[in-house]
Amino acid sequence: MAQQKALIIGGNGFIGSNLARMLADKDYTVSSFDIAEPPKRDPRINYIMGDFFDDNVLSGVIKGQDIIYHALSTINPGNSNEKYMMGYGRDFIQTVKLFNMIKDTDTKLIFLSSGGTVYGDQEVQPIKEDSIARPINHYGNVKLCIENTLRVFDIQAKSKMMIARISNPYGPGQDYSKGVGFIDAVIKKTLAGETIEVWGDGEVIRDYIYIDDVCSMLIGLAEYEGTETLFNISSGIGTSQNRILEIVKGIDSGVKFEYKPARSVDVKKIILDNSKIMGTGVNKTLKVLEDGIRSVYDYHKGNMVK
Repeated sequence: MAQQKALIIGGNGFIGSNLARMLADKDYTVSSFDIAEPPKRDPRINYIMGDFFDDNVLSGVIKGQDIIYHALSTINPGNSNEKYMMGYGRDFIQTVKLFNMIKDTDTKLIFLSSGGTVYGDQEVQPIKEDSIARPINHYGNVKLCIENTLRVFDIQAKSKMMIARISNPYGPGQDYSKGVGFIDAVIKKTLAGETIEVWGDGEVIRDYIYIDDVCSMLIGLAEYEGTETLFNISSGIGTSQNRILEIVKGIDSGVKFEYKPARSVDVKKIILDNSKIMGTGVNKTLKVLEDGIRSVYDYHKGNMVK
């Protein structure tokens, strides 16, 4: 069997760069597509610089690919209520064009959605994939709009499109300054001797999952041959921000933080049911949160990342 060709749109990002590395580890022919040169280059990966929003560039990049991971977003949960027109007018429209470009091909597309924002406030936890999505910010709603459009293409064209609703990934390569990554912020600010801002009372609960586990699940979807199209990518365990602070304090007593008024864009509690993805045969023992945080702390301390 010939090597599978995998393209990652948004390959310079946190998930994209780690996914590219792990796909290369599994002998995929990997291409990483983004607007700029990556901070670090892996000789096993073909880096393509170009504009996702240029139709001619995009159509050329996707040609001949077996698997496409769409991991690009120009907005984040924190800024989407101000920059929502970028999400609807650019991300959504161009992604619809991407769907149209591949609808009559054998290319499998996996769209990286947001399990942390698409569902919104839910009473029943952990949240299953068939729960009614009720996003409370524009970031989640843009993702949901893309999901719904993907479903229509998938039904009408019988294409190979899938949705991965990812909870809250963390690990080396994340950058909290881009609007997401509480664990990343706590560790980096602690190492820099800075104070962490906690929006609310610290009892916001999220489903944190180590980046290597996320990527293993995403690669599992590339190899999945069943009929399901929507999967939660998560640990299935909820952890409060106060608990994260406790764990880091157990590693480094220099943790400093202050509580700020809660933000309207933040859902109080999100825990995703991961039984569907775990039932596909990924057969993965997920990294325990305490061990994952220790790994990230050691990584940043060793590399003196501020």
